[in-house]
Amino acid sequence: MSFEEPLKFAYWVPNVSGGLVTSDIEQRTDWGYEYNRQLAVLAENSGFEYALSQVRYTASYGAAYQHESTGFSLALLLATQRLKVIAAVHPGLWHPGVLAKFIASADVISGGRAAVNVVSGWFKGEFTGLGEPWLEHDERYRRSEEFIRVLRELWTSDHAEFRGDFYRIHDFDIKPKPVAAPHPEIFQGGNSTAARKLAGSVSDWYFSNGKDFDGFSEQVSEVRGYASENSRTVRFGLNGFVIARSSESEARAVLKEIVEKANVEAVEGFRSAVAQAGKSTSDAKGMWADSEFEDLVQYNDGFRTKLIGTPEQIADRAIEYKKRGANLLLLGFLHYLKDVEHFGKEVLPVIRAKEQDLARGAATPEPLGV
Repeated sequence: MSFEEPLKFAYWVPNVSGGLVTSDIEQRTDWGYEYNRQLAVLAENSGFEYALSQVRYTASYGAAYQHESTGFSLALLLATQRLKVIAAVHPGLWHPGVLAKFIASADVISGGRAAVNVVSGWFKGEFTGLGEPWLEHDERYRRSEEFIRVLRELWTSDHAEFRGDFYRIHDFDIKPKPVAAPHPEIFQGGNSTAARKLAGSVSDWYFSNGKDFDGFSEQVSEVRGYASENSRTVRFGLNGFVIARSSESEARAVLKEIVEKANVEAVEGFRSAVAQAGKSTSDAKGMWADSEFEDLVQYNDGFRTKLIGTPEQIADRAIEYKKRGANLLLLGFLHYLKDVEHFGKEVLPVIRAKEQDLARGAATPEPLGV
């Protein structure tokens, strides 16, 4: 990858109650619209290019209240000028043609800033509670591949055609088309082999759950291999939870308090719900397959990325992830307004300075031996 391209930054939109940690620690993050409108404006003025609206349809695991992701994303697009907003969506609960129409309108209204994150599904109760079938793990990813192919076909063709096992489209045209070229960006996550193959086949971006250096490198290598087989390229985002403080000990103390005050019942409930998402896969590479209790207090393994410490320490880790293939870091915070502003003022400038050093180093040839 080119080290000259700056890392992009996204933040998890707190559109569900309880913040980004399942803990009884004091949280000043609010799930309501007015808070999130203020946060979105602050984030785009603090160096963030993307925001990802979570999808949760019913009260569960510390999230008693939740705003629907696509409508909330459109509201944030209307409240901002540059921020790209990614709405998380579930195949099986959306028809791809209906979603394609909604996102096309949102994209036109926002001047090309709408995107989607296709979530194959981990929460069985949402599907069965709505009377929808719950598919076996790899079947959910087969459906997601068709879903993405239909989205792209509808966004780019005036006479869309698709015939698959899950969806059929015949001579269908949506107008207006999105203004984003060639179409709104399509993100997708998941750690399993099925998820990695899906990214290599159809997705623009692959989101990795929180991973250490070696775990992330392994994913990047494998997904790039699948993409190469399909004559494609994929970009990579990595989930992380940032605790930036003036000293490492202060940051570690915050992490310790979050974990010590974890809502044990909610964390264990979440652990039980997601067990099938990882360990049910044949190779045990799925989401949360090896997550420990502490990892699940931040429900996307964000602590594992270890963006915790001083601005200098966090910047060093960010640069190392960039070296290993990260194009974007998807970040969560404890007290969003305060922490996002602090990140923009104190952490991001250090990252940008280190990126310049990295680019200069990459452009400088190794000295010849004598």
